[in-house]
Amino acid sequence: MSPVAVVGLAWAVLATGFSAVALGRLLRPRRAGGKGTRVPVLLLRPVDAPTERELENLAQPVDYAGALEQVVVSPYRPRLGPGVRWLPSDPPTPNRKVGHLLYALGALRTQGRVVLAVDADVAVTGALVEALAAPVEAGAALSTAAPTPVGARGMVARAVAGLLRHSHHSFLALHAMSAGAKAVCGKALGLSPVAMEELGALGDHIGEDLELARRLHARGLEVALAEVPALVPMEPMGSWRPAVERFTRWMQVLASHRPELYPTVPLLFTPTLPLAALAAVLGSWELAAATGVLVTVRTLLSWRLTVLTRPSPSLPSPGALTVATAWLLGEALLLMAFLRSTWRAGTVTWRGRTYALERGGRMAPVWPELSGGPG
Repeated sequence: MSPVAVVGLAWAVLATGFSAVALGRLLRPRRAGGKGTRVPVLLLRPVDAPTERELENLAQPVDYAGALEQVVVSPYRPRLGPGVRWLPSDPPTPNRKVGHLLYALGALRTQGRVVLAVDADVAVTGALVEALAAPVEAGAALSTAAPTPVGARGMVARAVAGLLRHSHHSFLALHAMSAGAKAVCGKALGLSPVAMEELGALGDHIGEDLELARRLHARGLEVALAEVPALVPMEPMGSWRPAVERFTRWMQVLASHRPELYPTVPLLFTPTLPLAALAAVLGSWELAAATGVLVTVRTLLSWRLTVLTRPSPSLPSPGALTVATAWLLGEALLLMAFLRSTWRAGTVTWRGRTYALERGGRMAPVWPELSGGPG
């Protein structure tokens, strides 16, 4: 074999081992669910400009057995379901979501209640509320639920769902493989008083969930993964651009918060297509065989992730071809986003504004220049 083929073979073996370990951990019997909780809950739903799908989510009744107050924190009053309260908020912070939450935490009573912060694109159920609240009531500093897109239609939506639900970038797999600070997704969080205190310093950070997890880990505090996924009903997506832009920002956030992990994206999370291309160019049957083993392991991992995030146990499991297509589309999307992020390092465009991105996700505004520069 040529030296390049040897390097490719080592790469394939490394990536296969990485996925095999994750698969083994996810195949372990899951802990039996703890005792149910009826602790009083304050459910915060920060949103700026809700879509029709998000408005439907906000109007959905939540069948939680305990006392629940749901508050939509937004600059204007959207259509709300019965019993849902609106809190007007228009924060000046670069991270408007954090700004909304900080305003709500200062304006509303939190004592004696578990505070949950859940994005408007999540369909909240009583089971999700209980799964997020129970770990915090039991002493965890933070709880998080794995975002699980459902109802994907069209190639772009299937790629997004494939990435977040079926690939090694699923938050279930990330959580299983996390070393140090746990992988956290800010779409659905349960906040302890110490987490709320730390959140107060993150109004000018992008990737506040990663930074919050890092700070809590540094204090030796627990971050728990909820036993129920956060279901995200997907809207039709006709263009690749929003999806690629979204995950490009994710890659930029990763480079800012965890620069040591940034190179692992092509190495461990998106190796399949580059390895297949390399095997074809080199004509190496050894590399092709190793890539085939990688595909098999990743398909098994995707199948396991699909089972763990199934909205209802009564739903049939998808076939092997469907599962393999899902994670391959997800890998392709993440690889595109990673490549774009390599030449967009240093700045991030978010909500129509450009910021210089500093270590730890801190955003510094890039002011318009008289020459018509970036702004």
